[in-house]
Amino acid sequence: MMVSLFQPVRNTIRCARFISSFRADDLHITLTDKPKPKPSDDNLPFGKNTSDHMFEVDYTPALGWSRPVIRPVEPLKIHPAAKVLHYAQELFEGMKCYRCVDGKIRMFRPMENLNRMERSAVRSGFPPFDRFELLKIIKKLINIEQEWVPYSKNCSLYIRPTMIATEPCLGVTQSADSKLYVITGPTGAYFPTGMKAIRLLADPQYVRAWPGGCGGFKMGSNYAPTVAPLFQAQKELNCQSILWLFGDDHQMTEAGTMNLFVLWTNENGEEELVTPPLEGGLILPGVTRKSVLEVVREWNEIKVTEEVITMGAFIKALNEGRVKEVFGSGTASIVCPVGQILYKGQELHITDTEDVGPLTKRIYNHINEIHYYMKPHPWMESIDIDADESLRNVTAN
Repeated sequence: MMVSLFQPVRNTIRCARFISSFRADDLHITLTDKPKPKPSDDNLPFGKNTSDHMFEVDYTPALGWSRPVIRPVEPLKIHPAAKVLHYAQELFEGMKCYRCVDGKIRMFRPMENLNRMERSAVRSGFPPFDRFELLKIIKKLINIEQEWVPYSKNCSLYIRPTMIATEPCLGVTQSADSKLYVITGPTGAYFPTGMKAIRLLADPQYVRAWPGGCGGFKMGSNYAPTVAPLFQAQKELNCQSILWLFGDDHQMTEAGTMNLFVLWTNENGEEELVTPPLEGGLILPGVTRKSVLEVVREWNEIKVTEEVITMGAFIKALNEGRVKEVFGSGTASIVCPVGQILYKGQELHITDTEDVGPLTKRIYNHINEIHYYMKPHPWMESIDIDADESLRNVTAN
């Protein structure tokens, strides 16, 4: 039986997190006196806008967590020797909240993201924190920024919790000092052309993750090495993203920053939705991935499987006419159809049109209706907070 190297650390943190953590009741709020003009909900780009306020809290071994604050957004002040700038000790999350059809603002499965954030913090050597207290504070931040939540069924408020190592010491050791902060901003679709089938480059020379590595954690260091290959794929090969492969058998792992799904008729003649498994650490445990699996299993109409998909098996199924749909899933896009894959100079055509497959479209519509509460669902968590409570301990900037 394999024993995780990080199990003792994880158990220690479970015991300590409620003793050593910031608390929502201690939150101090400073409101801006120079609010920014809000962008139009029409043609909102992804990730280009930030709202007026942010949450921030610092950790030092001597003092533990500082008093948490919500304040106007401004540049961070960190030492040039801070470990995050040299050794990429950093993690982040991506979450969204929506202005629902009943006028209320709700978050989509926030504890799933914060549970993953806690796992990433353990792997990164960050201090423990109470994720339930963090959620309370995020809700307060959203309450303050509620007018930044778009009045549109095509947009949302993106929420970016982040932790960085701030100890000013040039040495590859666990950072003594840390900063946790949260920014938000209104955002539109990740792909500005809408939900159209994209083209992926599958080049085995580029590897995103490997067993025992950090591919299963949400760390900025996972993304930096993907930027140059992605730019090359977009500029030179007319591919919108990359299909990441692993191993001598060229396992299909992820589609860009999205989890990968294949709908096919398997060799037993069954209609099957298959996605690579989380075991092995190659795959990020996406919240949307989990949601897609749960939705399709609940429908109970087709077989749902988590197993390795190799390029060999995929091409064989494609040549035999058994591949029906391929799509990626993620917070930014919900689902994104894949039309073509460029592999070793060979064009693999899943579809010759930009049309969305029936299952992909059905999943998108179903989850999108949950987001905006057209389908009331327990995945949507209200941020209803009494205004007086949320603005307690307020000072003017």
